Amino acid sequence: MKNVSVDYRKLVLPPSATLRKAIQAMTSAGGMVLVAKADQKLLGVVVDSDIRKGILRGLELSAPIEKVMNRKPFTLPFGLEREEIVRAFRREPRSCVPLVDRAGRVRELAVLSEYLAEPESRGNTVVLMVGGQGRRLLPLTQDRPKPLLQVGDRPILETIIDQFFSAGFTRFYLAVNHQADQIREHFGDGKRLGVSIRYVQERKPLGTAGALSLVPRKGLTEPLILMNGDLLTKIDFKALLDFHREEKNLATVCVREHDYQVPFGVVSMKDHRLEKIVEKPTQRYFVNAGIYVLEPKVLGLIRKGRPMDVPELLTRVQRRSPRGVGCFPIREYWIDIGRLDEYRKAQSEYDRHF
Repeated sequence: MKNVSVDYRKLVLPPSATLRKAIQAMTSAGGMVLVAKADQKLLGVVVDSDIRKGILRGLELSAPIEKVMNRKPFTLPFGLEREEIVRAFRREPRSCVPLVDRAGRVRELAVLSEYLAEPESRGNTVVLMVGGQGRRLLPLTQDRPKPLLQVGDRPILETIIDQFFSAGFTRFYLAVNHQADQIREHFGDGKRLGVSIRYVQERKPLGTAGALSLVPRKGLTEPLILMNGDLLTKIDFKALLDFHREEKNLATVCVREHDYQVPFGVVSMKDHRLEKIVEKPTQRYFVNAGIYVLEPKVLGLIRKGRPMDVPELLTRVQRRSPRGVGCFPIREYWIDIGRLDEYRKAQSEYDRHF
């Protein structure tokens, strides 16, 4: 029986190709780039998580893919029966597997979705923090909670839930406090949006993590996603969960690059002697993007009803497992609409991204 595969030729790049080119290839044709010589001999592969780890190491998108490629990828022999490929996917699910001939040349690319039907919905619970007062958005939030502010043709929170739903997530908890009745009235049980919505009510502000203590832990077996309810993003949630699983993290923090240009010449000195002056340098930082993946056991570190912010929770995780917290860099569209200028920016960009 002939193997089912995509046109792998669109995904073959030389080792000198840039990370940017690899991202473009993945976006248009699949979840893996094949790094090969001109004769198609496979040198390695690059997947989404390889690129994100490279970004965390400080690589620019202009860097060559040979700096991030996996030089010992899992492959299968070209000509293998379909049933054998199915068994290989079941043993250890992967997005793609290169099929190579005896000379090590790429001949096809087997894609998971074409061999095994993926589940229509994911079992992960999504917790959205929507209890803030939105003071920085006054007067827009005088009589309306921030999650119900319109961006485009619908409320911000509706776009967020729809983004998750499109990625297969259907189980939601909304952590509410300020003007909670309006949010409950608008979203109800979620059936109108094709999802299940439950609510956890903060009697007092519990911080960015404290409300998780109110989420029932019974039946939680999959990592949950915690996200601020004032973010608009096109993040690949499947890639995020895959990254979290591959790294065996207890918690994964989404981060994004933030540039800041110093408006003056920065002086370097040694023993009050001038070394050099760098004119208006740009500083680059990774900043917290307000999206987290947490293993269910992490919730046991939060005392019920006690205020706690996420940094404190992550510190507790690190104390128990020094390598338990990982970072996932967001390279997709992301904006926090917590300030008036960002809210207006989101309004102007909405149609282009959503």
